[in-house]
Amino acid sequence: MKNSLIWFCRIAVGLLFIFSGLIKANDPLGFSYKLEEYFEVFHVTFLNDLALTMSIILCALEMILGFALIIGIRINAITWGLLLLIIFFGFLTFYSAFFKVVQTCGCFGDAIPLTPWQSFGKDMVLLLLVMVLFFNRDKMRPLVSTRTEIRWLIAATVIALGFGFYTYNYLPVIDFLPYKVGNNIADQMKTPPGAKPDEYELTYHLKNKATGAEKDISNTDYIKTGIWKDANWEIQGEPQRRLVKKGFEPKIRDLAINDGHGSDYTQELLSNPFYNLWIVAYDLKNANTEALNRLNALAINLTQNYNVRTVLLTAASPADAAAFSKTHHLAMEIFHADGVPLKTMVRANPGIMLLKNGTVIKKWHYHTAPGYDELVKQYLQKQ
Repeated sequence: MKNSLIWFCRIAVGLLFIFSGLIKANDPLGFSYKLEEYFEVFHVTFLNDLALTMSIILCALEMILGFALIIGIRINAITWGLLLLIIFFGFLTFYSAFFKVVQTCGCFGDAIPLTPWQSFGKDMVLLLLVMVLFFNRDKMRPLVSTRTEIRWLIAATVIALGFGFYTYNYLPVIDFLPYKVGNNIADQMKTPPGAKPDEYELTYHLKNKATGAEKDISNTDYIKTGIWKDANWEIQGEPQRRLVKKGFEPKIRDLAINDGHGSDYTQELLSNPFYNLWIVAYDLKNANTEALNRLNALAINLTQNYNVRTVLLTAASPADAAAFSKTHHLAMEIFHADGVPLKTMVRANPGIMLLKNGTVIKKWHYHTAPGYDELVKQYLQKQ
């Protein structure tokens, strides 16, 4: 019976760590943004430059520990590593939940969004399973020989790290974001008719002028009990607003595209019935300029020969974007949006999106950007 419990914990913990690491390694850049949120909370923003490296390493570490646990490599070291890691994750998720700071932990990336309390609950269950393994580590036997365990560990490390580097350089294998291929961006921004909005409760702090008594009461009870009719009770300060029930929330709720003068072009760009190309470079200062120069040449040819509208979307200020455009002789129209949706559109700087009538037809990392002939043959000649 005890042996069965150990095996259950071993397989459950191993698979969950592999799954968690794999999902995050599918989008290491997205996970690095989450790490930067934590760095800001703990006032260690000097680590921001290391966020991507740490992201890839942490994802790989989860996969390696999970795999090593299942096949039984270096059980003592692995169980110690799992215990320390889950305690660390448990602290982060509890801190996020209790102090309401980072509202999605990123445990399973964008594939399975969890609230902080859900994440903390998941970590506590995992902690119990890991503790079973930790206190019974002497009873676990390897599934591979001692002679080959180093080779297994090296292979797991190479694959885990290699997957993270691959997805960083060539976009996620599976896109879980609302701007994925096939999605219509305008539809992702809509709230359907009849959808329920968020429900909030107001709490008033009351003080009795006659007796000096104080109490808190919800806005519902304030009306229901009729206390508002009693002139002795008066509201002190501002009411506290608390979310009672989460309503419908569009997948995309923060996209607004403006020109350099602040005019809104969101609807115009999303309703374009023809193929149009979006070059997304949220951070022009750190964007790959060689790639932008190649994309600029592509934009010129597409505009001249097929009248394809090509725009550059950036979070840079109008002045900085104009200066960049002048320096690099950009032929694209320049529009501005907040950095958060731009980072979400495509995990590259710059990234490329081909759209038609607001629907994402294809996305590319700048490493795999198509050439003019390829783009024309595959899409424009079929119009």
